[in-house]
Amino acid sequence: MPSFDENIPATASPEVEFISLTHLNPSTELNPMPGRGIDLDYFRRYVRSLEEGGYDYTLLPYGASSADSFVTASAVGQLSEHVRPIVALRPNTTFPTVGAQKLATLDQLTEGRAVVHLISGGSDAEQARQGDYLPKAKRYARTSEYIDILRRSWTAPAAFSHHGEFYRFDDFGPGFAPHKSTIPISIGGQSDEAFAVGGAKADIFSFWGEPLDDLRGEIDRVHGIARAAGRTTLPRIWVTFRPIIARTDELAWEKAHDYVSRIAANFAKVRPPAAGTDPQNVGSQRALAFADRSELYDRALWTKTAAVTNAAGASTALVGSPETVAAAILDYVDQGASLVSIRGYDTLADAVDYGRHILPLVRQELAHRKATGRRSDFQAEHLGNYGAEYGEFATASRS
Repeated sequence: MPSFDENIPATASPEVEFISLTHLNPSTELNPMPGRGIDLDYFRRYVRSLEEGGYDYTLLPYGASSADSFVTASAVGQLSEHVRPIVALRPNTTFPTVGAQKLATLDQLTEGRAVVHLISGGSDAEQARQGDYLPKAKRYARTSEYIDILRRSWTAPAAFSHHGEFYRFDDFGPGFAPHKSTIPISIGGQSDEAFAVGGAKADIFSFWGEPLDDLRGEIDRVHGIARAAGRTTLPRIWVTFRPIIARTDELAWEKAHDYVSRIAANFAKVRPPAAGTDPQNVGSQRALAFADRSELYDRALWTKTAAVTNAAGASTALVGSPETVAAAILDYVDQGASLVSIRGYDTLADAVDYGRHILPLVRQELAHRKATGRRSDFQAEHLGNYGAEYGEFATASRS
């Protein structure tokens, strides 16, 4: 078992901010509903729950068949006062000078709250749905060029031209400026190309939930690339989980096993096993490899939710009481994560529960550290899988 003494690890982030993902209607992986429309009342309630729950950011996802992330981000900005909307943007869908204009407009409307998460594209089939046939390595090269154009569009004092590998234009600008000087740019991915671009140029680098030691190695890698590129400000680390919580660890595991059976059944209806293929993106490949190796890691990381969905997106869970899950999140903060995305399977109810029961516990510990220069006993008192009973709960309800 790791040591949870009062010494704050040298790798620990002194801060943490929380991210959710905004859902547009009540459909979930537990209870899929037909149609992909926006339930406006539900959308309003969801954004209000994030504001009231103390979340710092919310991601507006993008897909070929989903609602437009710029429009939904703008709506979030107007329905909230503090939550920062993160626009998921694929470079193949929006010309970079237009993307810069749209993002700066959102930033002005929200008084500096806009963030952009650039998705280079992990699936050839999904990219082709909107006419993008570049191979994956080229897609990351395009993202690199896109970042340069975004930043120059926001800051150039005079018109400029650009003749690059993927984009060409003449005498653009000065562009429409953000609320302040710039807008944070996030990218993610686990391929060599993703690390190269993210380490050299991104403000934020995002990961899915992985075992602690493996994630620490990936953080070292992206920060090493940043230093080699001459950067003095390193990318912030964003890590994503799907917590399953209940009043006690035992009750949380009962819920987790119920959830995974329902998720597996619903996923099989949408994508029968015979039609399944290995995922193309490295992040999903890693998630499946971890799941194949073990279902349970560290204090509370559970991989079976990834296994039953073929790691289709962020899908690794943290299972336990609010105290156990908060302690597990702090383990990742100790590894260097300063942005933690938590989104559930019962989407609205989970967003409310996390805001009430998890965010305050994590923030309380970080406030203690700031005031005293030491860790409290919180992580040592809520051991999860580092204790004896937790593993019994994890297997007792398995069918």
